[in-house]
Amino acid sequence: MCEKIVTSPDELAAATADGDTKSIIVSGRLTDTPPIRLLSGQSLHGADPSAAIGFRRGVDGVELSTNNSLCNLRLYASPGQRAIFNSTAVTTLGRIELRDVTTIGRVHIVARDQIRAGHVDVDGLDIIAADSREESERPHSYGVYVLQGAFTLWNMQNDPNVAITADLAGVSAGRNGAPVRGSGIFVGGAGDNGGRLFIRRLETGAVYSDGGIPSGTPDCISGGVFVVFGAFADDVRNRGPVTTYGANDMVLDNWGTVDSWISDQKVTSYGQSGIGFVNFGIINCLKVNEPIETFGQGARGFNVYAGTVNSAEFERIVTHADGAVGIQISQPVGTIKINRGIETFGGTGKSLVKGVVTELSAIALSIKPGGSARSVEIDGGAVTHGSRISPFELHGAIEQLRVGGGLDARGGGFEKI
Repeated sequence: MCEKIVTSPDELAAATADGDTKSIIVSGRLTDTPPIRLLSGQSLHGADPSAAIGFRRGVDGVELSTNNSLCNLRLYASPGQRAIFNSTAVTTLGRIELRDVTTIGRVHIVARDQIRAGHVDVDGLDIIAADSREESERPHSYGVYVLQGAFTLWNMQNDPNVAITADLAGVSAGRNGAPVRGSGIFVGGAGDNGGRLFIRRLETGAVYSDGGIPSGTPDCISGGVFVVFGAFADDVRNRGPVTTYGANDMVLDNWGTVDSWISDQKVTSYGQSGIGFVNFGIINCLKVNEPIETFGQGARGFNVYAGTVNSAEFERIVTHADGAVGIQISQPVGTIKINRGIETFGGTGKSLVKGVVTELSAIALSIKPGGSARSVEIDGGAVTHGSRISPFELHGAIEQLRVGGGLDARGGGFEKI
């Protein structure tokens, strides 16, 4: 295998154009670099942790083809550009590997056009800054379009026989107070009847995102970590905090099928009509080990509007604004357990529900018509602070209900429950 060390953009361009060169090692920091394309089987590595490629303003960075790897490298493009992307003129991704890579600019891997197979491995990807809001292609369902992410892995083929596989670990996006724009982490297939994405593991570090969606927009959402329809994940784990800042920004959102989803750190939403965790797909086991807390109007804690969750366990859920329901269930689910209570501080206000702005009250636990649960266990009570806001609303069915700490309507306005 031919290996070349490059120290300038010209040397890099020559190495990537040479089919006999399979391993390209970047030494130092390259600046004002034009877009580059890796040939099939080529790898691009940094000589040491300081190795970096700075691309020209307004251009994309590294284009992958088939069986490529990027390791131990810093790639700096404009935030709205793609620091890493792939050719769709090849028939397969082969095995794409990203390991210990840091970017400014989006990472955008899609299966469309000629691509009908492939596997993506990520082990350490930190996207410092990115902006996906100009991407016009957005999945649509439940009355809304979804913004693509700083990291996007999307099987867009309509043929259900086209399957892409992935193992994604250590994916981070944004910084506290300096979020990526658009969604954070976006993985998906081509709908319920199209191409599929099979994920063995999706493991995220810290994710901070702001969709930049204008307030009052009814038909557009984004997510901190978003598993879109057509995606099937064995394990999703959020090892770092996930925070969203904007209107209609879901923090954790599932439209796909997930066996196990565990969140180890705090889940926080600051924007209007955000939701801590919202489910429209199927989750077998959900566990959130730190509090879900929301601050915006209509920003709910946990919702199941479609699909189902077999079991869900939460440490604590707190909302602060009008229309911000603690837990709202509109579908049959299995067991729900809350270890340190549900608490809401708001009254009645508007919130976005499946593409429609709806008036909601900040009820702690709301079971809507059509919603049901095998069991609900709450330790630490269900508490509301808004005037005439009930801690509990039941229009569906609960087979077993236990509330340790009581149902407490501290805002008054009617007889205490």
